[in-house]
Amino acid sequence: MASVSVPRKASTAQRCSGCLDGADVPFAFSMAFQPIVDVRSRAIFAFEALVRGPGDEPAADILGQVTEANRYSFDQACRIKALELAAALGVPARAENGVSINFMPGAVYEPANCLRITLDTARRVGIPLRQIIFEVTEQERVADTGHLTRILAEYHRQGLQTAIDDFGGGYAGLGLLADFQPDILKLDMALTRNIDADPVRRAIMAGIVRMTGELGVIPVAEGIETRAEMETVAALGVFHMQGHLFARPAFEALPEPQFP
Repeated sequence: MASVSVPRKASTAQRCSGCLDGADVPFAFSMAFQPIVDVRSRAIFAFEALVRGPGDEPAADILGQVTEANRYSFDQACRIKALELAAALGVPARAENGVSINFMPGAVYEPANCLRITLDTARRVGIPLRQIIFEVTEQERVADTGHLTRILAEYHRQGLQTAIDDFGGGYAGLGLLADFQPDILKLDMALTRNIDADPVRRAIMAGIVRMTGELGVIPVAEGIETRAEMETVAALGVFHMQGHLFARPAFEALPEPQFP
């Protein structure tokens, strides 16, 4: 999910107010879902929840309405909406690792407190915590990486899975990975696009695969659009993939992936 950066100097009262229940978001939105697949077993690894407008408008239309005044409640409302829809659509039974949800690091002032609504919602809708993945995008500039690592560590402590999204296409890069090793590393489409015809991208991907293997992190290749890209990435040792080759995001529905 594209994100917006935010200064972390809002008042404690404002932050706490925004973390209550996400009820005061001044605009409507919903979610689309896209599968992350394992090309070896042809199984669905997880479904990523992607923010959309109430009529399937693009994410940019919604994120453009997020302001400093509502971003805390919006982040909470996104978590609630994603979990409620995932449960209603039967995600836990369809995907071993459940639902993957993007979050805004700047909208989390104190990890344990801001996670409370997420945990309560997961229990209410019946999604096990081990079937929830929280993704942080590298496209958002994070001024305080120590704060971000504390967030991710708290999520791990609670039994949730974590992922760094857009790896190789954003700001934090190897520095963030050195400070915190997530369960999943999602490799940006800037690395996978036309990788079959690009020896430099193949060399970079091979290095990432060796690194994730040593760290015990699962790599996921994003933006896979052609069979040649899929076959090249798999030959390099990345078997979890996401992209239009398998399925486009489906609005308030779970698309069935296609394997070439």
